[in-house]
Amino acid sequence: MPLWLRIVDTGSELEPVRAVPESIWRRVLAQPDRALELIAAAAADYFAEPAERWVQIAGAGHSAESLAKTARTKHVRLSRVEGLALGIGGIVTGAANLGGLAWIQARMVFYIAAAYGYDPRHPMRPAELLALWEVYDTPSEARAALDGLGKPMAQTLVENRLSRSGERRLTERLMRFVGKRVVKRTAGRLVPLIGAPISAVQNGGSTAELGRRAIAYYGGEAGSQTR
Repeated sequence: MPLWLRIVDTGSELEPVRAVPESIWRRVLAQPDRALELIAAAAADYFAEPAERWVQIAGAGHSAESLAKTARTKHVRLSRVEGLALGIGGIVTGAANLGGLAWIQARMVFYIAAAYGYDPRHPMRPAELLALWEVYDTPSEARAALDGLGKPMAQTLVENRLSRSGERRLTERLMRFVGKRVVKRTAGRLVPLIGAPISAVQNGGSTAELGRRAIAYYGGEAGSQTR
Protein backbone atom coordinates (compact mmCIF):
# COMPACT_ATOMS: atom_id res chain seq x y z
CA MET A 1 0.00 0.00 0.00
CA PRO A 2 1.43 3.44 -0.90
CA LEU A 3 2.71 5.48 2.03
CA TRP A 4 0.21 8.32 1.63
CA LEU A 5 -2.67 5.88 2.04
CA ARG A 6 -1.22 4.46 5.28
CA ILE A 7 -0.74 7.93 6.74
CA VAL A 8 -4.28 9.09 6.01
CA ASP A 9 -6.03 6.02 7.35
CA THR A 10 -4.07 5.75 10.59
CA GLY A 11 -6.63 6.04 13.38
CA SER A 12 -9.55 6.33 10.96
CA GLU A 13 -12.79 4.37 11.12
CA LEU A 14 -12.58 3.92 7.35
CA GLU A 15 -10.82 0.85 6.07
CA PRO A 16 -7.60 1.65 4.18
CA VAL A 17 -8.08 2.53 0.52
CA ARG A 18 -5.56 1.11 -1.91
CA ALA A 19 -4.49 2.37 -5.30
CA VAL A 20 -6.36 1.43 -8.47
CA PRO A 21 -5.80 -2.35 -8.87
CA GLU A 22 -3.19 -3.13 -11.49
CA SER A 23 -5.60 -5.26 -13.54
CA ILE A 24 -8.08 -2.36 -13.72
CA TRP A 25 -5.38 0.21 -14.44
CA ARG A 26 -4.09 -1.85 -17.40
CA ARG A 27 -7.56 -1.79 -18.94
CA VAL A 28 -7.83 1.95 -18.29
CA LEU A 29 -4.51 2.54 -20.03
CA ALA A 30 -5.58 0.39 -22.96
CA GLN A 31 -9.02 2.04 -23.24
CA PRO A 32 -8.54 5.67 -22.15
CA ASP A 33 -11.85 6.74 -23.69
CA ARG A 34 -13.69 4.32 -21.37
CA ALA A 35 -11.58 5.06 -18.29
CA LEU A 36 -14.38 6.29 -16.03
CA GLU A 37 -16.77 3.55 -17.10
CA LEU A 38 -14.12 0.93 -16.26
CA ILE A 39 -13.39 2.52 -12.89
CA ALA A 40 -17.11 2.77 -12.05
CA ALA A 41 -17.73 -0.86 -13.01
CA ALA A 42 -14.81 -2.06 -10.90
CA ALA A 43 -15.80 0.10 -7.92
CA ALA A 44 -18.79 -2.11 -7.11
CA ASP A 45 -16.54 -5.15 -6.74
CA TYR A 46 -14.03 -3.39 -4.51
CA PHE A 47 -16.12 -0.97 -2.43
CA ALA A 48 -19.57 -2.50 -1.87
CA GLU A 49 -18.57 -4.77 0.99
CA PRO A 50 -16.30 -2.24 2.81
CA ALA A 51 -19.02 0.43 2.53
CA GLU A 52 -21.66 -1.89 3.94
CA ARG A 53 -19.37 -2.98 6.76
CA TRP A 54 -18.44 0.61 7.62
CA VAL A 55 -22.09 1.63 7.95
CA GLN A 56 -22.76 -1.34 10.22
CA ILE A 57 -19.83 -0.47 12.49
CA ALA A 58 -19.85 3.33 12.44
CA GLY A 59 -23.55 3.95 11.94
CA ALA A 60 -24.77 3.31 15.49
CA GLY A 61 -26.07 6.52 17.02
CA HIS A 62 -25.60 8.54 13.82
CA SER A 63 -28.16 9.83 11.37
CA ALA A 64 -27.78 8.93 7.70
CA GLU A 65 -26.90 12.54 6.92
CA SER A 66 -24.16 12.80 9.54
CA LEU A 67 -22.70 9.47 8.44
CA ALA A 68 -22.71 10.58 4.80
CA LYS A 69 -21.03 13.88 5.70
CA THR A 70 -18.37 11.97 7.64
CA ALA A 71 -17.66 9.86 4.56
CA ARG A 72 -17.41 13.00 2.45
CA THR A 73 -15.03 14.74 4.87
CA LYS A 74 -12.71 11.75 5.12
CA HIS A 75 -12.55 11.20 1.37
CA VAL A 76 -11.87 14.89 0.75
CA ARG A 77 -8.89 14.53 3.06
CA LEU A 78 -7.78 11.40 1.24
CA SER A 79 -7.97 13.12 -2.13
CA ARG A 80 -5.90 16.08 -0.92
CA VAL A 81 -3.10 13.86 0.34
CA GLU A 82 -3.24 11.77 -2.84
CA GLY A 83 -2.94 14.95 -4.92
CA LEU A 84 0.02 16.16 -2.87
CA ALA A 85 1.80 12.81 -3.18
CA LEU A 86 1.24 12.16 -6.88
CA GLY A 87 1.15 15.81 -7.96
CA ILE A 88 4.84 16.09 -7.22
CA GLY A 89 5.69 14.44 -10.54
CA GLY A 90 3.69 16.92 -12.61
CA ILE A 91 2.77 15.70 -16.06
CA VAL A 92 4.74 12.45 -15.56
CA THR A 93 2.29 11.32 -12.87
CA GLY A 94 -0.69 13.30 -14.16
CA ALA A 95 -2.76 10.33 -15.37
CA ALA A 96 -1.97 8.28 -12.25
CA ASN A 97 -2.89 11.26 -10.05
CA LEU A 98 -6.28 11.70 -11.73
CA GLY A 99 -6.88 7.95 -11.85
CA GLY A 100 -6.22 7.74 -8.11
CA LEU A 101 -8.55 10.67 -7.55
CA ALA A 102 -11.31 8.94 -9.54
CA TRP A 103 -10.82 5.78 -7.46
CA ILE A 104 -11.12 7.72 -4.18
CA GLN A 105 -14.20 9.58 -5.44
CA ALA A 106 -15.84 6.33 -6.54
CA ARG A 107 -15.26 4.90 -3.09
CA MET A 108 -16.77 8.00 -1.47
CA VAL A 109 -19.97 7.77 -3.52
CA PHE A 110 -20.44 4.11 -2.56
CA TYR A 111 -19.97 4.98 1.12
CA ILE A 112 -22.42 7.87 0.90
CA ALA A 113 -25.00 5.67 -0.84
CA ALA A 114 -24.59 3.02 1.86
CA ALA A 115 -24.95 5.66 4.58
CA TYR A 116 -28.40 6.51 3.22
CA GLY A 117 -29.46 2.87 3.16
CA TYR A 118 -28.84 2.14 -0.51
CA ASP A 119 -27.54 -1.32 -1.34
CA PRO A 120 -23.93 -0.75 -2.48
CA ARG A 121 -24.17 -3.98 -4.51
CA HIS A 122 -27.09 -2.76 -6.61
CA PRO A 123 -26.19 -2.57 -10.32
CA MET A 124 -27.36 1.03 -10.46
CA ARG A 125 -24.64 2.27 -8.06
CA PRO A 126 -21.90 2.39 -10.73
CA ALA A 127 -24.35 4.03 -13.13
CA GLU A 128 -25.28 6.66 -10.54
CA LEU A 129 -21.58 7.35 -9.98
CA LEU A 130 -21.14 8.08 -13.69
CA ALA A 131 -24.17 10.36 -13.66
CA LEU A 132 -22.86 12.20 -10.59
CA TRP A 133 -19.55 12.65 -12.43
CA GLU A 134 -21.71 14.03 -15.27
CA VAL A 135 -20.22 11.60 -17.75
CA TYR A 136 -23.83 10.73 -18.69
CA ASP A 137 -27.01 12.72 -18.26
CA THR A 138 -28.91 10.02 -16.39
CA PRO A 139 -28.13 6.81 -14.45
CA SER A 140 -30.18 4.78 -16.93
CA GLU A 141 -28.07 6.07 -19.82
CA ALA A 142 -24.93 5.26 -17.86
CA ARG A 143 -26.21 1.75 -17.07
CA ALA A 144 -26.71 1.09 -20.76
CA ALA A 145 -23.14 2.17 -21.44
CA LEU A 146 -21.83 -0.09 -18.68
CA ASP A 147 -23.77 -3.03 -20.08
CA GLY A 148 -22.01 -2.43 -23.38
CA LEU A 149 -18.49 -2.63 -21.98
CA GLY A 150 -18.24 -6.27 -23.00
CA LYS A 151 -15.29 -8.53 -22.40
CA PRO A 152 -11.81 -7.19 -21.62
CA MET A 153 -9.61 -6.35 -24.59
CA ALA A 154 -7.18 -8.96 -25.87
CA GLN A 155 -4.24 -9.42 -23.55
CA THR A 156 -1.85 -8.28 -26.24
CA LEU A 157 -3.59 -4.92 -26.41
CA VAL A 158 -3.70 -4.58 -22.63
CA GLU A 159 0.01 -5.22 -22.36
CA ASN A 160 0.98 -2.72 -25.04
CA ARG A 161 2.66 0.41 -23.76
CA LEU A 162 0.39 3.43 -23.70
CA SER A 163 1.10 5.73 -26.61
CA ARG A 164 1.56 9.45 -26.07
CA SER A 165 -1.74 10.15 -27.80
CA GLY A 166 -3.44 7.55 -25.59
CA GLU A 167 -1.93 9.05 -22.45
CA ARG A 168 -3.10 12.49 -23.52
CA ARG A 169 -6.64 11.18 -24.13
CA LEU A 170 -6.68 9.51 -20.73
CA THR A 171 -5.50 12.64 -18.91
CA GLU A 172 -7.97 14.83 -20.80
CA ARG A 173 -10.93 12.53 -20.11
CA LEU A 174 -10.13 12.22 -16.41
CA MET A 175 -9.55 15.98 -16.17
CA ARG A 176 -12.79 16.73 -17.99
CA PHE A 177 -15.05 14.78 -15.66
CA VAL A 178 -13.24 14.05 -12.38
CA GLY A 179 -11.77 17.51 -11.94
CA LYS A 180 -13.94 19.58 -14.25
CA ARG A 181 -15.23 22.00 -11.62
CA VAL A 182 -11.92 22.96 -10.04
CA VAL A 183 -9.09 22.27 -12.48
CA LYS A 184 -8.50 25.75 -13.85
CA ARG A 185 -4.76 26.09 -13.49
CA THR A 186 -4.00 22.99 -15.50
CA ALA A 187 -0.56 24.18 -16.62
CA GLY A 188 0.61 24.70 -13.05
CA ARG A 189 -0.83 21.38 -11.95
CA LEU A 190 1.33 19.54 -14.48
CA VAL A 191 4.62 21.19 -13.44
CA PRO A 192 6.78 18.94 -11.22
CA LEU A 193 6.95 20.01 -7.54
CA ILE A 194 4.89 23.16 -8.16
CA GLY A 195 1.95 20.99 -9.18
CA ALA A 196 1.78 19.16 -5.84
CA PRO A 197 0.04 21.85 -3.71
CA ILE A 198 -2.16 22.90 -6.65
CA SER A 199 -3.16 19.27 -7.19
CA ALA A 200 -3.92 18.82 -3.49
CA VAL A 201 -6.25 21.83 -3.40
CA GLN A 202 -7.96 20.97 -6.68
CA ASN A 203 -8.42 17.30 -5.82
CA GLY A 204 -9.97 18.23 -2.49
CA GLY A 205 -12.29 20.76 -4.10
CA SER A 206 -13.41 18.34 -6.79
CA THR A 207 -14.13 15.60 -4.24
CA ALA A 208 -16.00 17.99 -1.94
CA GLU A 209 -18.23 19.10 -4.81
CA LEU A 210 -18.95 15.52 -5.89
CA GLY A 211 -19.70 14.64 -2.26
CA ARG A 212 -22.25 17.45 -2.07
CA ARG A 213 -23.97 16.19 -5.20
CA ALA A 214 -23.97 12.62 -3.91
CA ILE A 215 -25.49 13.67 -0.57
CA ALA A 216 -28.17 15.68 -2.39
CA TYR A 217 -28.94 12.73 -4.65
CA TYR A 218 -29.08 9.93 -2.09
CA GLY A 219 -30.52 12.14 0.63
CA GLY A 220 -33.41 13.13 -1.62
CA GLU A 221 -35.88 11.12 -3.64
CA ALA A 222 -33.83 10.79 -6.84
CA GLY A 223 -32.79 7.18 -6.42
CA SER A 224 -35.54 5.88 -4.14
CA GLN A 225 -36.56 3.21 -6.65
CA THR A 226 -33.11 1.63 -6.76
CA ARG A 227 -32.27 0.96 -3.11
